[in-house]
Amino acid sequence: MNDTTGFHCGFAALVGRPNVGKSTLMNALVGQKLSIVTPRPQTTRHRVLGLVNLPTAQIAFVDTPGLHHHGSRALNRAMNRTAASAALDADLVVYVVEALKFTDEDALALQRAKESGHPVLAVVNKVDKVPDKSRLLPFLADLAARHPFIEVIPVSALQAGDVRRLCEVIARNLPESPPLFPEEQLTDRSESFRIAEVIREKLTLELNQEVPYGIAVEVEGIGEEDGQKVVSAVIWVDREGQKPIIIGAKGERLKRIGMHARKELNNLLGQRLHLTLWVKVREGWADNAQALQQLGLE
Repeated sequence: MNDTTGFHCGFAALVGRPNVGKSTLMNALVGQKLSIVTPRPQTTRHRVLGLVNLPTAQIAFVDTPGLHHHGSRALNRAMNRTAASAALDADLVVYVVEALKFTDEDALALQRAKESGHPVLAVVNKVDKVPDKSRLLPFLADLAARHPFIEVIPVSALQAGDVRRLCEVIARNLPESPPLFPEEQLTDRSESFRIAEVIREKLTLELNQEVPYGIAVEVEGIGEEDGQKVVSAVIWVDREGQKPIIIGAKGERLKRIGMHARKELNNLLGQRLHLTLWVKVREGWADNAQALQQLGLE
C-alpha cells in the first residue's frame, strides 16, 4: 500500500453570486471545459465536479449555481439550495467575488459560506479587468475585514500563473487524506449531462435576452451509427410562444444552434456526432417541483 502521509485531498466548493466567473475559474483550474459559460447570470444550474491531481494532492472542485435573492420560481429556489448544500458538504469553501464589486448578493453568498462552518478562502476574480491596480488594495482590505478568511487572493482566471498559485493554496488547506477518486477521472457528470449542457450553452448565447430562463435540455437518446454518435435531445420551453422564437424563420435558428453545439461536441467527445433537436412545451416547468426533479434540477 502506498504511503499517503502528507497527501491532501478533499472537496473545494466555488461559491458566489451569479456572474462572478466561478465557471470560467473552474474550467481554468481543471484545465478542461466542464462548466458551460455565458454572459448571462445563473447559467450554472447544477453542481458540477471537476478533479485536479497534483503530486501531493487531489482537489475535487465543485462549481455551483450563483446564490441570488430572486426566489420567486421553484427553479431559483432549487439553484440556491444546490449552492448552499455544496458549501455544507465541502471541506473548504472558495468564496468568489468580482474585483471592485460587492453587492447584496455577494453578502448573501458570504453568509452561506460562513454558515457552512468550513474554512473559507476568498478569491477576487477578474483583476485583469481593473486598469488601475491601486484601486484593488482598499477593496482587498475591505473584503478581508468581513471574515477571517484563510487568505484573500486576487486572480485572473485567464492567467495560468494565478490559477496554479490558487490550486497550491487550496491543496495546502485540504485535509490529509489519500485520493478519493481514480487519477484518470475528470468529473462525476455523465456524457448525456455534458451534451445537454453544451446545447443549453449554445441556446443561451444565441437567444440572448429573448428566452432567458424558461429553457431546459434533456438528452433522450444516445447511440452509434456508421462510426458516429447519434444524439436526440429535447429543448423544453415553459410557454407555447417561446417555441417559434427558438426554431426561428424556416427553422434557421434551431439549425444554427445545432451546428454550434455539434462542432463543440465533436471536439469534446473526440468523434463525429449527429445531433437531432426537438422543441417541446412543458407549461410552467420552472415552477413545478416534479418537472424539476425529472429534469435533474432538484
